[in-house]
Amino acid sequence: MSDAGLPVIVAAAVCIDGARVLLTKRPSGTHLAGAWEFPGGKLEPGESPQEALAREMREECGVEVEVGAALDVTFWRYPKKNVLLLFYRTTITAGAVQHLGVEDHAWVTRDALDDYTFPPADVGVLARLRALLAEAEAGT
Repeated sequence: MSDAGLPVIVAAAVCIDGARVLLTKRPSGTHLAGAWEFPGGKLEPGESPQEALAREMREECGVEVEVGAALDVTFWRYPKKNVLLLFYRTTITAGAVQHLGVEDHAWVTRDALDDYTFPPADVGVLARLRALLAEAEAGT
């Protein structure tokens, strides 16, 4: 059993624009460096998940966002820490994605998701994301 203690709570943005979703690449020297993920980060003391996600999107990507409904919740046990990951539908309301705290970014279609390596904690939400992107492709 892991000796990781209480989980780290992380809010992640599922930003869908048309039939594409925003992914960001984890920077070198960080946990899971080089993996692609949904942007976001850890909650700071006193922050709601929505506040944390808005702050993280400003700090990492230089954009303002509107945080919508929760899309999924995942618990993952890594060797050195446990993570409770809260995924939210998120819309960019101002700015263009910059690389302030991320190594790279990509707007990815449903068919291209298989070309990206995700952290294990993100894999569970991919089926739901694929369905949302399929709906967007169909124009529903």
